[in-house]
Amino acid sequence: MATGEVRGLTPEEIAAACKEPDPSTQEFIFQQTMYRIKDPKKSLDFYTRILGMRLFKDLHFPAMKFSLYFLGFQPNEGEMPNDPNERTFWTFNQKATLELTHNWGTENDANAAYHNGNS
Repeated sequence: MATGEVRGLTPEEIAAACKEPDPSTQEFIFQQTMYRIKDPKKSLDFYTRILGMRLFKDLHFPAMKFSLYFLGFQPNEGEMPNDPNERTFWTFNQKATLELTHNWGTENDANAAYHNGNS
């Protein structure tokens, strides 16, 4: 490869970079990914109606003026606990959930912006 050439990894480089997981990580899960959202009504509509996710749990923090919405792929609403405490425990033990974080007031602020982490 020439100096400065930009390219993707070769199959050999990928194979060399990917290792067999350590046995101690066997029970690890990637529990959630968090996105900051501007408008929870629009976001919840998109993730539930368009992508087919279900709302697992919502948490609201009035003193800090933000809400969290946890979503994931669950085929049947009836498979999720109804008791609020059981539902919270259940939510935080699901694999690959999506956490939407809404800072209150951003839906009405045309200049609301988040740092993208790249500068």
